[in-house]
Amino acid sequence: MYKVRLWSVRHAGIMHSMYNAVETMLIKMDPLWQRIGYARVDAALLGVEKFSKGLLFDSQSCGQCTLSDTGMACPMNCPKSLRNGPCGGVRSNGNCEVDPDMTCVWVTAWQGSQNMRDGVQRIQIIQAPLDNRKRGTSAWLRVIREKLTANASNSNAI
Repeated sequence: MYKVRLWSVRHAGIMHSMYNAVETMLIKMDPLWQRIGYARVDAALLGVEKFSKGLLFDSQSCGQCTLSDTGMACPMNCPKSLRNGPCGGVRSNGNCEVDPDMTCVWVTAWQGSQNMRDGVQRIQIIQAPLDNRKRGTSAWLRVIREKLTANASNSNAI
């Protein structure tokens, strides 16, 4: 998994484009999700999300995905679960102080952000603390519902 995770970060630009394509497809499927019911869809989609993001990014399925903001590197792979940058213990070679054989997640995140359009700006966005109540839920469904709500609010404001 670790090698696939590093490959995904090295190809963050392509992975981010694919991620956006999936998100766009899921947004277009909103009428279907509404008919079925988001609560029912969550369990099924979570399985697909967990498998694909687990394989490609070694995602920890926290329900609050930040891959698009962290160079396609899952910050939950940090042994300290830091969501906003490295701790003070990153070794001089860029490796983790807790797991010296592993490159710091935030070093790889920074490298990945360099390969994404707007990645350097996005990685500087402060992430909210982890809400453990969302663990085991589909981050994809949460994000598309937030985007649909924002789009509806923006079109009502015009």
